[in-house]
Amino acid sequence: MLMRTDPFRELDRMTQQLMGPATWSKPSVMPMDAYREGDDYVVAFDIPGVSADAIDIDVERNMLTVKAERRPAAKADDVKVELSERPLGVFSRQIVLADTLDTERIQADYDAGVLTLRIPIAERAKPRKISIGAGSGRKEISG
Repeated sequence: MLMRTDPFRELDRMTQQLMGPATWSKPSVMPMDAYREGDDYVVAFDIPGVSADAIDIDVERNMLTVKAERRPAAKADDVKVELSERPLGVFSRQIVLADTLDTERIQADYDAGVLTLRIPIAERAKPRKISIGAGSGRKEISG
């Protein structure tokens, strides 16, 4: 038998029951971190317990959409669930990407329940030095 000592865990469970599980029409939000690392913009999503084939990543124009579905584990007929706190259903997040990012070269890795997207900064957005040319001398205006 499992013992619970956190009084807020029961409140969280009841709130989840009242709001209902996530569905395709009402997905839950997945937590994320976003930061710049060198010439890449990195976005990391926490989606533990989701298999890689249950993750969809789409980019349309500058809108990045990540959807993941955590399905219930298959159980034998004689299994009686005593406690179920891990959320099931669909998790989704949409992010508007800046024009300065190269959406054609996004790399995705999934390890230990964390989906990491590396989005390169576009060449046109990187700082560059502008050289100043020497003038060709004095010019006259004729008219």
